[in-house]
Amino acid sequence: MKDMTEQVTMRVRPGAPAALRCAAPRALAAAVAGVLIMAGSLGMAPAAAVGALHAPIVGSGSTWSANALQAWIANVWRNYQWKISYSESGSTQGRNDFANATADFGVSEIPYQIANSNEGDPRPRRGFVYMPIVAGGTAFMYNLVIGGKRVTNLRLSGENLAKIFTGVITTWNDPAIALDNPALAMPALPIVPVVRSDGSGATAQVSIWMRQQHTAIWDAYCGAVSRGMVNGHCGVTSNYPVVPGSGFVSRSGSNGVAGYVAQSHAVGAITFVEYSYAINAGFPVVKLLNAAGYYTEPKASNVAVALLSARINEDTTSQDYLTQDLSQVYTSTDPRVYPLSSYSYIILPTAVESGFSEDKGLTLADFGAYFLCEGQQSAEELGYSPLPINLVQAGQAQIQKIPGGDPVIKGIAACNNPTFSPDGTNRLATEAPFPADCDRQGITECAEGTGGAADTPTDVSKTPEEDAQPDETKSDDTNTTNSQSPGGTQKAGSGANADSSAKQSGGAAGTSGSAQQDASNQSGGGTVGSEEGTLSGNGSAEAGTEAGGDAAQQALAADGSVTMVDGVEGEANGNAGGGSRASVVAGEPQTLPRGNVPATARVAMAAAGVILLTLAAVPPYLARRRRRGR
Repeated sequence: MKDMTEQVTMRVRPGAPAALRCAAPRALAAAVAGVLIMAGSLGMAPAAAVGALHAPIVGSGSTWSANALQAWIANVWRNYQWKISYSESGSTQGRNDFANATADFGVSEIPYQIANSNEGDPRPRRGFVYMPIVAGGTAFMYNLVIGGKRVTNLRLSGENLAKIFTGVITTWNDPAIALDNPALAMPALPIVPVVRSDGSGATAQVSIWMRQQHTAIWDAYCGAVSRGMVNGHCGVTSNYPVVPGSGFVSRSGSNGVAGYVAQSHAVGAITFVEYSYAINAGFPVVKLLNAAGYYTEPKASNVAVALLSARINEDTTSQDYLTQDLSQVYTSTDPRVYPLSSYSYIILPTAVESGFSEDKGLTLADFGAYFLCEGQQSAEELGYSPLPINLVQAGQAQIQKIPGGDPVIKGIAACNNPTFSPDGTNRLATEAPFPADCDRQGITECAEGTGGAADTPTDVSKTPEEDAQPDETKSDDTNTTNSQSPGGTQKAGSGANADSSAKQSGGAAGTSGSAQQDASNQSGGGTVGSEEGTLSGNGSAEAGTEAGGDAAQQALAADGSVTMVDGVEGEANGNAGGGSRASVVAGEPQTLPRGNVPATARVAMAAAGVILLTLAAVPPYLARRRRRGR
C-alpha cells in the first residue's frame, strides 16, 4: 500500500492543474478499494486486536484432567499472575457451561454430539474449536485384601472388567478372575463397583470401549437398566446407569469415586478413574489385558504407545477437528499398549461474544501456549502422558484462533516436550520398555505393585488358607456404613482412616475421601485433607464439605490466587491479573497459519472496497457531465 501511494504522489508535479491534483486522492482511493476487494475474495484479514491485559478467566469441566489443570493453573499464577479459576464439575457440565457462556472455556474427554448416543448434547451457538490438552489412561483403582495384606498386582481382562461393571461378576473369587490371577488365592468377597453419579467423560470413554469391544455384555446391561438401543446396540452414555438393588455405589467426581475406594472399610471396591487419582491416593490399579496378550497399567509410556494408533480428525473444516477415534487403540497388538488410553480436550472460544473479551483471550491463549510446552514436562509426574508433537503443533494453531490472544509459539527445539525428538517421532513411545514376561497371559504374575502402590509388592506364593475372607473385612452390625446407590444399598463395615499416601509434584491437588488420609508425600508444599478439605499447591486450601460422604472437590490456592471448594469458584485474594506482555512465556516466535476468515468478514471487506471504488469513480464522471453541459 505504501508503494502504491508513493507511485501516485510521484506522478503529480508541483504546480500541476487542479484536476490532476484531485486525481491523486481518487487514484489512491481506487488502489485501496482494489486491495480491500482482493483481501475479501482471498480471505485475508487485517491484524487482529490483542488484549491489553491478562484478565481473569473461568473454566469448567473434566475431573479426569483436573489434577494436571490445577497444577498448571497454580504454576502460571505463581510465575505470571494470570488468574484462572477452574470448576471440576465433570465433562458434561463443562460442555454445558461453555455452551451457556457461564464459562470462558470448557474441558471434556468427548466432543459435543458424540456418535451412538441418545443423550441430548447440542453444539453451542458461540464459535468454538477443540484442542487436546493432555493424554492419560482411564485406570481401574481398587481396594482388595488377601490374608490381611493389600493386593497391589491384580490383573483383569477387558471382558472381566466389563462383566464387573455390568453386574455379571459379583465376587472376587469368580473363576474367570482366578484365571487372570494364577498366583493369587482370590477371596470370597463381594465386588463393589463404584461409578460416577454425575455426567462424566470417563464414563463416556468406558461406555464407548464396552460398546465396541464387549458389545454383547453392554447390550445385555442396557436391557437390565431399561435403556434404549442406538443403531442396534446399547448407546454411549456420560451418565452411568445402575440397576436398583445391585450394590453399585455412585459418587460425584473423580475425587468422589477415588475417595470412596480409598477408605479402609471399602475393601472389595473398584472404580474407573484417571491414573493420577490412584497415584495420589497411594492405591493400586488393575493391569489390563491388551490384544497382544500382556497385562499393562497406564504409565505415561504405555499411553504414548497406545495413542500412536489413535485416529485423529484432521479435517480442518470439520467442527470435530482434532477429536479422537480410539477403536484401533483398543485392538493394538503392541505388547506395551494400555487399551483405555485417550486425550482430554479444552473447548476454546473463537469470537468476542457471550461475555468473552479480548483481554480474556490474551490470558487463555498464553495459558494454552504454556501448557502445550512447559506444562507437558510435568504430565508424567502428575499421572498423565504428554502430548505428541503433531497435536502440540495443531494445538498451537488452534490457540491463535482465540480473539485477543498473542501467544508465543515455540518450535520443536524450544518446547522441551518429553515426547519430542529431532526427527518428529514420539520419543516417549519409541523408548517405552516392553512388559516383563511375568505380565504375559497364562504365566505366573509379577509381584510388583502398580499405580500409587508401586513400591508395595504382593506375595505371589498362593496358599489354600488365603481363600478365607479376612476378619477385618467382615461386616459388623454394630459398626456399619451404608452407601446408597440409585435404588440399592451396599453395606460395609466402617473402618479407621485409610492408610494411603498422596504423591504428586508441582503443587497439584490430591485425592480426598470420606476417610482422612494419613500421609502426604507431595512436593511443592501441598497438603492432603479429609472430607473437610482437599489439598493445594504452595498455598492454602479452604474447607469444603460434601453431603452423603462424597469426597470434596479440590481446593486450589496458589499464593492466594484461586480457591475452589466443591467445584465452585471461591473468592481469590491475589492479584486480579493485568500482567504485562513481559510476563508471557518466553520463546522464539514462530509463524503458523491463522484460522479461516469467516464469510461475513470477507463480504464486508469486499463491500468496503466496492464503496471506495465508487467514491473514486463518481467525481470524475460527474465532472465530465458538467463539462459536456457547458
